[in-house]
Order: sequence, then structure tokens, then C-alpha cells
Amino acid sequence: MVQYCIFVLIKNLFKMKIIIALVFVLFSLTLSAQNFSGQAFYQTKTTVDMDGFGGGNMTEDMKKMIAERMKKYLEKTYILTFNKTESIYREDEVLETNASGSGRMGMMMGSFTAGDQYKNLEENLMLEEREFFGKQFLVKDTLLGLDWKLEKETKQIGQYIAFKATAVKKIDENDFSMARRRSNNDDEKEEAEKENDSTKSKDLMDEIEIPTEVIVTAWYTPQIPVGHGPGEYSGLDGLILELNFHRTTILCSKIIMNPKEVDKITAPTKGKEVTREEYTAIVKQKVDEMREMYRGGGRRGDGRIRH
Repeated sequence: MVQYCIFVLIKNLFKMKIIIALVFVLFSLTLSAQNFSGQAFYQTKTTVDMDGFGGGNMTEDMKKMIAERMKKYLEKTYILTFNKTESIYREDEVLETNASGSGRMGMMMGSFTAGDQYKNLEENLMLEEREFFGKQFLVKDTLLGLDWKLEKETKQIGQYIAFKATAVKKIDENDFSMARRRSNNDDEKEEAEKENDSTKSKDLMDEIEIPTEVIVTAWYTPQIPVGHGPGEYSGLDGLILELNFHRTTILCSKIIMNPKEVDKITAPTKGKEVTREEYTAIVKQKVDEMREMYRGGGRRGDGRIRH
């Protein structure tokens, strides 16, 4: 009798799961058949290993001061405006109350951060505004096209059921937004090499490294059946609500479906149009100049891009 009751209970639970899944699918299909639009608000946060910052020679007060100055670049709010085929991802405009965003730190951080990012899923097109050391570029590229692996895990994000997906992303060697201090083992090896080569000059940029690849973890919801996501990310069967990679977390805090007033999605046109390969070459040239400028602790040049 007890076994029969357990069997009936399991059978009923199984039926309930099927019904919930069918309702979920029907809801998604109905929504995908509509001409809809929406806005998703994202909070981004990037952590910095302050213990390794500055070669470990900084006081706690200095680390705290630098971390506070960097906070405005590492914690931002973005808005993704989307429809079924197009989206544009841009930073939420905040009124500056002081000039802390200017100067060398502002230029350095801004030079390795994207501006407006436009995606067109049907045309496999991405346009990205970039300001690199005072010069405007419009990078034209195909969509990122990560090889997503769908995982079994799910979780609730707000009112949405989110499914997990992971992918490996290759990192460009000049992407300083991914920079980190070398590990102790690398430092010891480098010091040994320098001792064996007395003619080798000190290069401050040798203290940092850029990973060749990172694991990207995404949480997406088929309840909003669009292939969009924050920044350059896309390609899943639902809107990406959360992203985790390297030291960065991007989390959706609010979604507005079919808002009465919404910004028109238009492809950006600001800046000199270049391909991704051309832009990468420009960045590499500037990074090489910076390495020469700081080699041995010296500084040369005015920081402008030469043509």
C-alpha cells in the first residue's frame, strides 16, 4: 500500500512537471510570435586584486584610495534596448559631480572600454564604438559566436527561470581590461632570467599578464525568447540575465517589456570605421609604444595615436 502511494505521488509530480514545461513552452512560443521590444537594466562589477597592485609595495591607505577612484570605472549601469532581431547596449548616463573621471586614469580606463554596442542577429553584425586614447573608432565585426554548452542547472533571477550555459572565450593579448599581475612563480622565473641577463632593462609592464582564454558563465531565460545579451554576448535561446567571466559579474536588475516610450534602436555611426583586425593592430601598436615608454621607468611621448 505504501509503495503504491509513493508510485502515485511520483506519477503526479511527473505530470505536474510536464504541464509546467508545456505552459512554459507555449508562453515562449506565443511571445516569440509577437512583435515585441524591451529594455533590460544591468549592473556590472569588476574586482581588482589590490594585494598584487603596484608590485605589493603600497600601503593599505593607498590601495583603498586607488580602489575608490577605480570604482566608477568598475561598477556601472547599462541599458540593453532590444527587439527580436536588433539590440543596442549603452551605459546609463550619469551626471558627473566632479572631474575625477579625467586625467591619466580616466584616459587609460576609457581606452580599453567599449562604448555603444549594436547587434543585428539576422545580419550577424556587430558595431562597437571605441574611444582609444582620444580618437574615435567604429569597429565593424561579426557576432562573437561563442560555442555555448548548455548545462543542467537552473535558478530564479527575479521573476524569471534562468538556465545555465558556459563557453570558452579567447582573449586578445592586448585586451588590458583582462590584465592581472603575474603569479609569484612567474615573478621568480622572470627575476632569475633577469639575473642571467644583466643587459635586460626593467619593464614595468612585464609585471602584468593577460590570460589567453576565460570561462564565461551565462544565465538566460527562454521566457524572453531573444538571442540578445549584455555587451558583445548573444546566441542563446533566451535573454541573458547574468554573466560571469574573469573578475566581472553582469547582473540584470530590471526588465521592462513593451515600454510605452523606448529609445529607437539605430546602428551607431560615430568614429572612423575599421574592422576588428584593423582595430586590434592599432591597439597593438599603441601598447608597444607604451612598453617602450615605460621600459626602465622612463616616459616619452604625448600619448596620442600616430597615423
